[in-house]
Amino acid sequence: MLRIDRRTIESFDWVTLLIVIVIAVIGIVTIFSATRPLTEGEHSPFYIKQATWLILGVIALLFIVSFDYVWLSRFCLPLYILGILTLIAVYIAGKIGMGAQRWLSLGPLSFQPSEFFKLIYIIMLSQQLSIINGPLRTTSLFRVFFLIVLPPFVLLIKQPNLGTALIIMIIFASLILAKGLYKKVAILFVIISLISLPFLGNIFWEGLRDYQKNRIVAFIEPKADPSGIGYHINQSRITAGSGGLIGKGYMNGTQGPFRFLPEKHTDFIFAVFAEEWGFLGSFILLFLYLFLILRGLDTARKARDDFGRLLALGITLMFSIYLFVNIGMTLGIAPVVGIPLPFMSYGGTALLSNLLSIGVLISIRSRRFYLF
Repeated sequence: MLRIDRRTIESFDWVTLLIVIVIAVIGIVTIFSATRPLTEGEHSPFYIKQATWLILGVIALLFIVSFDYVWLSRFCLPLYILGILTLIAVYIAGKIGMGAQRWLSLGPLSFQPSEFFKLIYIIMLSQQLSIINGPLRTTSLFRVFFLIVLPPFVLLIKQPNLGTALIIMIIFASLILAKGLYKKVAILFVIISLISLPFLGNIFWEGLRDYQKNRIVAFIEPKADPSGIGYHINQSRITAGSGGLIGKGYMNGTQGPFRFLPEKHTDFIFAVFAEEWGFLGSFILLFLYLFLILRGLDTARKARDDFGRLLALGITLMFSIYLFVNIGMTLGIAPVVGIPLPFMSYGGTALLSNLLSIGVLISIRSRRFYLF
């Protein structure tokens, strides 16, 4: 199972690893600035915790790279079952915070199982699609949907974890298109989707919590209640826009440290960064993310088998969705759905799971020359 040879070392994707570490370090220094003490005696441990998780995550990444990713396809079923069981455990005995039941506690440590489940889900979905010869038929499409996609979707909606639930649906739709559909199946898929959309929309809306409905209302009309449901979006826009072209300078931002911007070190960390570094700094940061996404797509293109191709594509799509939705909600062009910015937002579980995903990507790219 453990196989490290000259080809793996020589083809190791140092570029991807370096980009991810640079983004993570930018995140740590931004977290420090956003949560820096304003009065004597205050203490902010967030950046220290994030740095610790970064070190642990890089170690876990290197461990993942040391294994051939093909072994993931052989253990995907027990991993998937374990992932579903953790989501069920959250529903039964999860810790409630900020209106959602998403965390499990193990002594002093709390973690969010849905963060790890996303990678497990992509592994399982990629494996099931890769063993199907040729384009998908109707029976294969429904089997994959009802056995792999629907159970976690329902469990995530119940938490509620709307952002992750939508992401697994988007990844499913994207990967089946990448795999290929017979023409009749594709037409049937489109027809069913269009017919179901109004009914699913109504069920979806009725199933939302009040705070989730308020987020959608605030997105449509943020000025309707600027001090209430529209406060997050309005403050985020003010924070990001106040940076101008070159920004106010590091540690000179005010909106985050002075507590005007909620969730400044988690979901809205990009707004804090934009305030301090301005349009030019934001452009450079987004360029790093774009380069990472293009690197992931190139890894999928060069993968040695269908499983590696779909797996790399699914992971890259996950990062792409997180990036565009987070930046979108920061700038007020997408509703606030609690999606963090990959590698930058504070959160040990998210950072560790993202670095594990990068480890899988590097493993796929490092072994693209293998013929067995």
